[in-house]
Amino acid sequence: MADYSATPFVGKTFGVTLDKLNKSFDRLAVLKNVSLEVRPGEIFVIMGPSGSGKSVLLKHVAGLEQPTSGRVLIGDHDASDPKTRERVHLALVFQAGALFNSLTAYDNLALYPREHRLCNEAGIRERVMRALQILSLEKAADKFPGELSGGMRKRVAIARALVMEPELLLYDEPTSELDPVMSATIAEIIATMRDHTAVTSIVVSHDRDLALGIADRMAVLMDGRIRAIGKPAEFRQTTDPAIANFLNPTIDLKHPRFRQLENDYE
Repeated sequence: MADYSATPFVGKTFGVTLDKLNKSFDRLAVLKNVSLEVRPGEIFVIMGPSGSGKSVLLKHVAGLEQPTSGRVLIGDHDASDPKTRERVHLALVFQAGALFNSLTAYDNLALYPREHRLCNEAGIRERVMRALQILSLEKAADKFPGELSGGMRKRVAIARALVMEPELLLYDEPTSELDPVMSATIAEIIATMRDHTAVTSIVVSHDRDLALGIADRMAVLMDGRIRAIGKPAEFRQTTDPAIANFLNPTIDLKHPRFRQLENDYE
């Protein structure tokens, strides 16, 4: 079998700027004056409790949501402008993978270049096999998603994103529903993508080990606001009690948290 993986995907590298981003649904404010800068080529992880606005933020970067106010820039391009999709190769790895169950792994990866007529079938095969080999998925090429484990489906979803030759790669909870070993494997994959492509990666996750293990920098989002931005080492030494409790929660059977949650509704 030909070794396609030795040939890297090569593209531009874009940074991302969120400038006073606000998003409300009806009267519910989800994102509140969020500002941050993701540097070109870095792995930036956004963490936060469930309901803190992480996925909504990611959708704004992907151009799937329009800001109530503020803006998101990819390089110098407005993320909400449809023309930006023509200028920036962006790929989003969905939380559930979003693979087509009626297509094999190979055909899931080939779908995008075929639909957009990016190259002939020989070129498509080279792209697809390169991505499959990078993710060690050659033996899964002819299998359908229903025949794959959860971890393999995640890897196929990442491989499909890689076929798009992205310059900006977005991950929405990439380790959700995975066991600790496979979660570590997915984290390693995200970290080593830079060996194969010039890409900026933004990862939305509540996985502490992933964030502290692979992020160049990270941010914690709480109640729709940025609580802190910094390097993993800074978060390990944080004195902020809310962040420390989020990253290192303890189990307190005498004062269980769900009792406080009940009080929040009174």
